Parts: sequence; C-alpha cells; structure tokens
Amino acid sequence: MKIAILGAGALGCAIGAALTEAGHETWLINRSPAHVEAMQRAGLRVDDAAGTRQVAVKAATAAGDAGAVDLVIVLVKSFHTDTAMRGALALVGPQTVVLSLQNGLGHEDLLADIVGRERLLAGKTYVGGVMRGPGHIQSGVAGKATYIGELDGRRTARVEAVAAAFNAAGLETIVSDNILGTMWDKLLVNVATGAITGITRLTYGQLYDEPLLKTTALAAVQEAIDAAQAAGVRLSMTEPEQAWTLASAGLPATFKTSMLQSLEKGSVTEVDFINGSVVRWGRRHGVPTPVNATLVACIKGIERAMADKTHKETPA
Repeated sequence: MKIAILGAGALGCAIGAALTEAGHETWLINRSPAHVEAMQRAGLRVDDAAGTRQVAVKAATAAGDAGAVDLVIVLVKSFHTDTAMRGALALVGPQTVVLSLQNGLGHEDLLADIVGRERLLAGKTYVGGVMRGPGHIQSGVAGKATYIGELDGRRTARVEAVAAAFNAAGLETIVSDNILGTMWDKLLVNVATGAITGITRLTYGQLYDEPLLKTTALAAVQEAIDAAQAAGVRLSMTEPEQAWTLASAGLPATFKTSMLQSLEKGSVTEVDFINGSVVRWGRRHGVPTPVNATLVACIKGIERAMADKTHKETPA
C-alpha cells in the first residue's frame, strides 16, 4: 500500500516508521525543512522499548513529491486541517482514502468539503510519540490501540484493508461500527485534563493531587457526556470519573498534555476542536456547557496574551 502521512510530527513518524518497516511505501510529509532534511539524509531515528534504530523513510515538505497515494493519514494540528489538505491535493487520486487520526471532533466536516465525504474514514489512536529533534523521535507503539471506521458504521473492504495493513505493521487496530462514539470516548479523556493543565501549567502529578481541579474536570466531562447523549451518540463511558481515571492511566507524574506543551512552545492549541466541540454540540442540542465555555475562553485569553507579547517583541 502507498501511504502518505500528512503532518508527520512525532506521532505521524511513529506510525510511519512502523508502516515503512512493514514494507509499505510510506511518505512522511512535514512543513519543517530541518526535520525532512534530517530524515532524507540519515533516515528517521526511532527510540523505543527495543532500543534505537535508523529507519530509511521517504520524507518531503511538498505533497507533490509523493504523488497520488492509496491512503492519506491526516495528523496535522486541528487548526491547520483545511490549509494542509488543500495544499496536499496531489496526494489524492481516483481511489485514495483519507483517514483522520487527529484529536477532537470536527475534522471530518472540514475534510469532506475538500475531498468529499465518500473518501473519508475516521479514527482515534492511542499511539504516542515525542519529538527529540529533527529526524529523531521517541515512539510509543506497543500496546497502544488505534480505532478506525466508516462514518456510517459499515464494515467495508477498504476499512478492513487499512486495519489489516496497520495490524501487520504492529499497530494494534480495531475496526469500529461506532466510530463517532469512539471519537467521543477519546474526546472525553482530552476534555478531562487538556484545557485545565494548559491554564494551570500543571503536570499530571500536580493535577491529580488537587481536588478542586478534579471537581472542575468532572464537571467539564459531564457536560460532554450530556451533549453526546443528547445527540444520540453511543458512549462506552457514562460516568465522568471513568474519563478522569483513563486520562492518566500508565502515564508518569511528569506527563504534560499536548495542550500544555503547545502553550509552553508559544503555539496556539486545539481547544476549538476539544472543549470547543463540546460547546458547539451542546448549543446544537440544547445542552448547557458553561464549564467548557469558560475553559475555552481562558485558553483563548492565554493565546491572546502570547500573541500580544510576540507582537511587542518583534522589531518593526
């Protein structure tokens, strides 16, 4: 299978390395010239439980270098989805399937407007990755599940083929007949901790030691559960405590959420596609979401402060 990973950061490279080693022609597309040049020059350095190795990967900053592929895996930051996909139409041929494994909700609508809903698969992954430097990642693939499915819940030949390719590459993958519910399950986990740690700048060890913050987290998750249930979504979790517990499972006290990492780097966050999704679905189905709306507003305020500081520090 010929595969392109659009947004090959740490997670995309972890998945891409596994697929490459399984024999698939896998292109890692990333905007960073330094990251791409390092991979082109010496391969991708992968650190994992088995040790360190160099994987000879195909890497490019431009989608046109890869040409049309069988499968596009979208892993760009949520707020780059529209721009990135429109700039990568060279990847899309007559039979190309597009799979989003991004955090949050709402990407499918953006992608459908660009490539057509009939091409789309949706999914969620618990695979992890940390960027150690250009062309160098820490990979967390073992024991981490990925869920994919058709938006209408059908078990089609194409979704089965993608799952088979992933599983053969050591990426544990389950085909879901309720992918929207699966996506909401992952969203509940992100709602539990992401924005709160972004606002407070706390690690997981600090967050889980503060009862007042747990109360806020559980209230945010309850709003999300209420919004999903009002929309008729089938969830595997019905109690906020389940999402709160799952969020920290197997992670060290020093762990930082992706939202906190983004803010520490001075980048905007994906809050619009996480807590913001809860607010939008709540509004659509008549469910009040004041806690999530407040968390979104606070994160937006932090982003505004960062932008103003950058503007003042930039020479005229």
